[in-house]
Amino acid sequence: MAQNQNPNSSKRKPQLPTGGRRFNFSIWYLVAVLLVLFAVQTFMSGKRNLVVPYSQFKQMITDGRVSKLIVTTDKITGEARFDSAGTSRTREFETIRVEDSDLVKQLQEKNIQFEGRKETNWWQGFLFAYVVPFALIFIVWSFLLKRMGGGGGAGGVMSFGKSRAKVYMESGIKVSFKDVAGIDEAVEELKEVVEFLQTPAKFRSLGANIPKGVLLVGPPGTGKTLLAKAVAGEAKVPFFSISGSDFVEMFVGVGAARVRDLFQQAQQKAPCIVFIDELDALGKARGANPWGGHDEREQTLNALLVEMDGFESTKGVIIMAATNRPEILDIALLRPGRFDRQVVVDPPDINGRESILKVHIRGKKIGPEVNLRVIAARTPGFVGADLANALNEAALLAARRGRKEIGMDDLEEAVDREMTGIERRSRVLKPKIKEKIAYHECGHAIVGAMLPHVDPIHRVSIIPRGMSTLGHTLYLPTDDQYLITKNEIVERITAALGGRAAEEIIYGEVTSGAYNDLMQVTGMARAMVMDYGMSDKLGVLVYRRRSQPTRENPFPMQEDVYGEKTAETIDAEIKRIVDECYVQAKKILNENSDLLNRMAAKLLEVEVLEGEDLRGFLGADRTTDFSRMESEAPRESEPSEPKEDSDSDSPLGGNLDRSG
Repeated sequence: MAQNQNPNSSKRKPQLPTGGRRFNFSIWYLVAVLLVLFAVQTFMSGKRNLVVPYSQFKQMITDGRVSKLIVTTDKITGEARFDSAGTSRTREFETIRVEDSDLVKQLQEKNIQFEGRKETNWWQGFLFAYVVPFALIFIVWSFLLKRMGGGGGAGGVMSFGKSRAKVYMESGIKVSFKDVAGIDEAVEELKEVVEFLQTPAKFRSLGANIPKGVLLVGPPGTGKTLLAKAVAGEAKVPFFSISGSDFVEMFVGVGAARVRDLFQQAQQKAPCIVFIDELDALGKARGANPWGGHDEREQTLNALLVEMDGFESTKGVIIMAATNRPEILDIALLRPGRFDRQVVVDPPDINGRESILKVHIRGKKIGPEVNLRVIAARTPGFVGADLANALNEAALLAARRGRKEIGMDDLEEAVDREMTGIERRSRVLKPKIKEKIAYHECGHAIVGAMLPHVDPIHRVSIIPRGMSTLGHTLYLPTDDQYLITKNEIVERITAALGGRAAEEIIYGEVTSGAYNDLMQVTGMARAMVMDYGMSDKLGVLVYRRRSQPTRENPFPMQEDVYGEKTAETIDAEIKRIVDECYVQAKKILNENSDLLNRMAAKLLEVEVLEGEDLRGFLGADRTTDFSRMESEAPRESEPSEPKEDSDSDSPLGGNLDRSG
């Protein structure tokens, strides 16, 4: 009842907001400080001078007792000698100035030193002595707080703990799964998240809990951020985007406050998606640095762990994060209830690259001769960002050449620029050096064309590119390769030695141009002997152990596990493999010496051999055929067959753009 109510209940102080009490700046604080400074100035600078009448001042001039006069508009100050009780002392005095035309003449007659001075108003001195410097200090102080404290949002310069996340409302997200290509498996994994955000009752009726956190793992440029945005676009929910480095600041506690503020905003806009890019900047394993203690980054990580435990999955807040270094993340982040689902976003295969190219050519004018299957085959190892950059570079080249649409040669040139650098036609080579380069590259092409397991040859060029490439022979794989046989490695080594073999056959000496070839050859032969057990003499053993990166040891190590006697056998086997391949390369070139001379002469004339010209020398079966590649490409409506996975440690796995 009313009489039982606490009389003081209506006088309770209002509770402070969740973020803590804020400092509200008022202009009256500044006015009070200025008044105090003025009072202090008046008290400290006030001097009590002896005030004398003007008539006495005139008499003092006549008696010669005045010196060092300062004449202003209103008064005259100076020093004078005063006699008192038989003693004489000098004191400062002042008198009110009276209009006296004879004053200057009288002072000159008595040789009294005087000067005129313009008197400054008290408010001018106070303004320039206190107000202006104080205002400048205040402006600089406010600017520094905004830069260091994180954001001058609605909270002003003291809003250190406000989250820096960019918020995209559902109407502002134009990305969907149609804009994501080449990573179909990752898309399928994330469709469940979209379905939960759209129809959560379907899962709750069965007592199912959707994972709170989804971690996207993959190399840079594979489309992790785009994939997270597509999930929000498909689900039609708000999207919070922030980087892991935005949480860590120089002020203690700021990162943790931003984490709490981010989750508070997310719960207010639920259902929504919170995306943290570069999670490893924030979630690095604690205790990894033996000399470090509980620093600010670890405190921020602890706040993130607590907040992920603090909200219910039924609220519809999905935390998504991306990293390319999952091995260094703290183990507490990956336990069930936090980032318990990992979605691997791998680099796309040839079909995926073709799909990505089809997505990125939307809105671009493409010529009818463009074959995206060829570009996809030419770009093994490329991710979505690389392909988008190549298409943009091709568009720039076409515009620079004054064309109305992007041609196949523009795309080829853009890919070459990304792989080997821009053409250096300004680099003038002597005719003898250019001839040696032509024979070197033709040696690669002819040896490769005569070996059945080497990829078809796409182009032979003697145009310098980049910093050190004087020429190249480009092999174009028709499909991604996940396993490699012993014969395939041997034939690759033989083709790589074709350039050096051609130099020795034609000139009787070799040059330094085969350095890169020899590096590749040595690496492949060593992998055969030490990693793949492909040596009959050493057997099916591994003599080089590679450790996988883990959370405890994020840096993989390589260890050789063999004795001194075995080391000699390994060196002998590597040399035997390379020598046998070199002999085979010279044999092929000696049997085709006429073809080598004709092809080198033509290459010196046109500088680039490809298409019909190249097929005229090497045959249609050993060179790329665009029409055949297009007919072999799978239709979009037919799912591609799954490919057998292979050991990720293989230094020869995957398709590399091999050039001589």
